[in-house]
Amino acid sequence: MTTATPTRLDLAALNAMDRDRFVATLGPTFENAPWIAQAAWAQRPFASLDALHAAMLDVVRQAPDDRQLAFLCGHPELAGREAQTGTMTAESVGEQGSAGLHALNREELAEIQRLNRGYRERHGFPFIIAVRRSSKQQIFDAMRMRTGRDTAVERREALALIGLITRDRIDALVQG
Repeated sequence: MTTATPTRLDLAALNAMDRDRFVATLGPTFENAPWIAQAAWAQRPFASLDALHAAMLDVVRQAPDDRQLAFLCGHPELAGREAQTGTMTAESVGEQGSAGLHALNREELAEIQRLNRGYRERHGFPFIIAVRRSSKQQIFDAMRMRTGRDTAVERREALALIGLITRDRIDALVQG
């Protein structure tokens, strides 16, 4: 038995979408922040996936600090409450599952919860990493190392990693 591969959208079809459909389609690529796709829609047509992604990242970069912080806070903690209650986005479920975060043993779960708490207390937003590009051990190591860093450095790091995460999501959704 074979499983069907989801059909990827064509960039031209994406460029032709009305705002509501564009936001419904691309909104999930930026975790719980459809306002990003909504603002980027006005810049259509996009000549490439690079241009589309850059426009969406520019929306985030140009957002006021409080909106950027709210955006960062809209991301789920790794193996956190959202994962435990089944309220994460489908994209995050797949990403966290790819690193085995859905199957942590009791000690690992306690450790990641402790690391999540420490990171959030220090920086004011959840730890963000490109999970699909990391092993479980790399994630734990990065959490330990990055918790002690300067918050401004961490905020830039989180936004840069969101760039990687969202590009992977867009590449999976749209063919350029």
